[in-house]
Amino acid sequence: MKTAAFKWLIAANAVIGFSACTWAQDVDIGRSLYQSSCAICHGIDGKGKGPLSEQLKVAPTDLTVLAKKNNGVFPVSAIYEVIDGRKEIAAHGTRDMPVWGAYNQKLLYPLDKFIDPSYDPEAMVRARILTIIDYLNRIQEK
Repeated sequence: MKTAAFKWLIAANAVIGFSACTWAQDVDIGRSLYQSSCAICHGIDGKGKGPLSEQLKVAPTDLTVLAKKNNGVFPVSAIYEVIDGRKEIAAHGTRDMPVWGAYNQKLLYPLDKFIDPSYDPEAMVRARILTIIDYLNRIQEK
């Protein structure tokens, strides 16, 4: 009886594991972060026509033409500085962009420090910013 239950448990874990691996390959983290943090103003397609865009005094930038406006080169450093707050954009408000507030320090992932003692919240924020930058690079107009 125990052997049959054990075999069933192994088979179920294998099926769930393979399903999770297949699902994980289809997830675009940069796109997901962009949609949850930027699309409200810049639009799902990045063209600056998000649901909140009409409420703003300054129209959001069309993020699909950043490379085109920079002689065909995607401006990674400049975009990083805008997202992390070093370069002020009047429409973003204060340097502490509200959409990034929940990612700061350990508000979303308070247990990570206990699970992995080497956990660095600043590195996690940098990784999230870079995934958004990667996504923006992929949606550039040719």
